[in-house]
Amino acid sequence: MSVIYLLIGCSIFLALVFLIIFIRSAKTGQFEDDYTPSVRMLFDELPEGKTKKTLKQNTDHGA
Repeated sequence: MSVIYLLIGCSIFLALVFLIIFIRSAKTGQFEDDYTPSVRMLFDELPEGKTKKTLKQNTDHGA
């Protein structure tokens, strides 16, 4: 019976440790941007010195 009390105490302590780690990482911004990293390679990089507006004007061709 004493083993059960020991295991319950250890599991509560471990749960508190994980909760503290989670709260600390959430406060430091670890989970701020969870969408962009997975699709970042799909975005086109802009050439240096060009903006989205100038690229759109160049590819529009009066259409």
